[in-house]
Amino acid sequence: MQLVDTHCHIHSAQLELTGDETARAVWLRANQLEPDRLVRRALDQGVTRLICVGTSADDSRLAVDFVQHRSHCWASIGLHPHEAKRGQAELEQLATLAGQPKIVAIGECGLDYFYSHSPKIDQERALRFQIELAQEYNLPLIFHIRNAFDDFWPIFDSYQGLRGVVHSFTDTHHNLDKLLERGLFVGINGIMTFTKHEWQLENTRTVPLNRLLLETDAPFLTPVPFRGRINEPAHVALVLDFLARLRNEPAKIIATSTTQNARQLFFT
Repeated sequence: MQLVDTHCHIHSAQLELTGDETARAVWLRANQLEPDRLVRRALDQGVTRLICVGTSADDSRLAVDFVQHRSHCWASIGLHPHEAKRGQAELEQLATLAGQPKIVAIGECGLDYFYSHSPKIDQERALRFQIELAQEYNLPLIFHIRNAFDDFWPIFDSYQGLRGVVHSFTDTHHNLDKLLERGLFVGINGIMTFTKHEWQLENTRTVPLNRLLLETDAPFLTPVPFRGRINEPAHVALVLDFLARLRNEPAKIIATSTTQNARQLFFT
């Protein structure tokens, strides 16, 4: 079975890097600074494509550089809503990357009201900029939306023809319906292996196979049975196995469908 990790941050796990980007700090604490080893372990588990997702201009540049000579890796460039306060200059830097090879998406971008790392007005400005950048380059979007769907849908609906995925979806059935009505994909990761909320599991059971994508968000959100350790793309296989049990569907069917979905969204 071939699998796709549609959302990871392994480009930050490099020995020569400096800085305090969030993902970088996690890799450092775990002493996991060998991204090519992570790629090899993913391949051993059938994960043949990985999308390295940027969260700032510098991080996105790093992702783009990282994937150029790694045949199993592609990049997404974006400004995370937590970083939206960096402002227009940061967005302009991001835009200079958009024409580079092996970029398959814009994001992660969106709105996050669970934390208050950036003002709402800055988050909306950054989101709109990235939506318009995606339209200019005919790319799909990777959305990060947390406690903010009421503001997100009017923004989304003010544009036409958007394609994308809501990464790490854990929200209500009402918002799942809205997402599906708009033709978006649903990104599922290790959260579902340890959630205490039956309604989240029930939502995940009901996502149509043709709208489902697998992801890790590595180094974050490590699935059971490895909670407490660092996450990595190889663990997509654990998410797959969990979904097969949860949905009472053969793992091979889920693998085939999610890989086809990823190719449809990112690689066509």
